Amino acid sequence: MIVSTRSAAFRERLDPEMNFEESLALRSRFQSAIPGGAHTYAKGDDQFPESIAPYIERGKGCRVFDVDGNEFIEFGMGLRAVTLGHAHDTVIQAARAELAHGSNFTRPATIELRCAEKVLELFHGAEMVKFAKNGSDVTTAAVRLARAYTGRDVVAVCADHPFFSGDDWYIGSTPMAAGIPESTRKLTVKFRYNDLDSVHALFNEYPGRIACVILEPEKENPPVQGFLSQLQSICRDQGTVFILDEMITGFRWHIGGGQRFHGIVPDLSTFGKALGNGFAISALVGKRELMRLGGFVEERDRVFLLSTTHGAEGHALAAALATIHVYESEPVIQTLWRQGLRLAEGIRRSAASYGLADHFILRGRPCCLVYEARDAEREISPAFRTLVLQETIRRGLLAPSLVVSYAHTDAD
Repeated sequence: MIVSTRSAAFRERLDPEMNFEESLALRSRFQSAIPGGAHTYAKGDDQFPESIAPYIERGKGCRVFDVDGNEFIEFGMGLRAVTLGHAHDTVIQAARAELAHGSNFTRPATIELRCAEKVLELFHGAEMVKFAKNGSDVTTAAVRLARAYTGRDVVAVCADHPFFSGDDWYIGSTPMAAGIPESTRKLTVKFRYNDLDSVHALFNEYPGRIACVILEPEKENPPVQGFLSQLQSICRDQGTVFILDEMITGFRWHIGGGQRFHGIVPDLSTFGKALGNGFAISALVGKRELMRLGGFVEERDRVFLLSTTHGAEGHALAAALATIHVYESEPVIQTLWRQGLRLAEGIRRSAASYGLADHFILRGRPCCLVYEARDAEREISPAFRTLVLQETIRRGLLAPSLVVSYAHTDAD
């Protein structure tokens, strides 16, 4: 486990005022070169206070350092992708060693098989795997596979989960649907989490047309007793593919994902983020009956499942193998839950002591906390959230969420 210590400058800083001159100077250049100033919406300028939005130079453990030399404890960890901590020595060393062998060849490299077999060991019912780079790659592949397998066109997504893919089938169902044909938008329909009646209503409205149901095992609200298993039973009865998106729950709730935590085996599931501790790797895993359609199958047309030039880059697979090794040999999951619980208890005590228990509210499991900022009427308040971000950043915390990593110590 990485042990992070406060630098002398961090310990001695009593004045919350921090210098952001270099970051402010960079903002216009970022905006000029990159739409929105960032390559990921959640990192964009509109997500942070206008005058206090640091640009990062480097990170180690749970600490990041910006272009002005400011040091922050990060509670977000690369949008939940960096679970072990930034620049984790074991992971970096494995990726560096593999890079010396080359990263991409005309034929598969043996590390592709080693990583595939290791990933399949982790998940019950997973019989085949395909690697890619982004979460959208594999969720879209899962939907395409489900449509090909069932011969149906409609996709049912959970309305209470905010993001599944940047591709047309999902983005067309969001308010950012510009550029997506209306015919495509109509093929994605929504149900509510923990609401089986809404699921039944969809199957009644689209009889014989729903190819798959896709949702996260859990978001901020846990599943009510029997919800996931009953939802899966409905899918089986209807001949619909049951897909779990484990981008966030995977390698946080359990090394075997939210599916192992909740004791359910999906037809297909998708992983990414923490799988490579920040390296670009994602995975679609599932039952052979479905996954085999992406290969050579004599009796059926082949599905264009996933074919990516960089999907099996050696250094990313090495990073994934090293990450899994750390999970298997050290108490990563237990630490995420323990440190998240410690953080939550301290925050709740503090909020209560200032009479803010109804205005600063934690949600989610200890291993993946988020917060809500609410105004005097107890309504969600973007203004209060901006104030919270402003004042925490000024005091050395980068906390758009309260997601901990294996590198967060008791002192952090």
